[in-house]
Amino acid sequence: MAELEKLTKQIIRECEAEGEPVTEAEAREMAEMEIKAKGIKRYEQAETKPTRKTRERKVDKEKEMILSDVRDLIELMGGKSITMKTETEIKFDFNKSSYTLKLTKHRPKKTSKS
Repeated sequence: MAELEKLTKQIIRECEAEGEPVTEAEAREMAEMEIKAKGIKRYEQAETKPTRKTRERKVDKEKEMILSDVRDLIELMGGKSITMKTETEIKFDFNKSSYTLKLTKHRPKKTSKS
């Protein structure tokens, strides 16, 4: 109740400062509405995100050629359970151990234009 009375007096002072005097009953009603409004939560659902187009992944033929040659070499050395993940890596077992060989192609460094 103290909050309601405090807010009522504050509303009366603000209205008088603006040149629009209000009665205590009107100020009390405004204060009650303001207190009730604080308890209301407003939820809004965000708009759905636009769907992205899936880009087709380009296969690097050079990397594929290099790793297929490496796979053949591992087979000659006695490697077992050889699997190739795209053209980027090979997983295999050799001498009771499991290995992964990953091939990374480095881009040329950018030169700054002066």
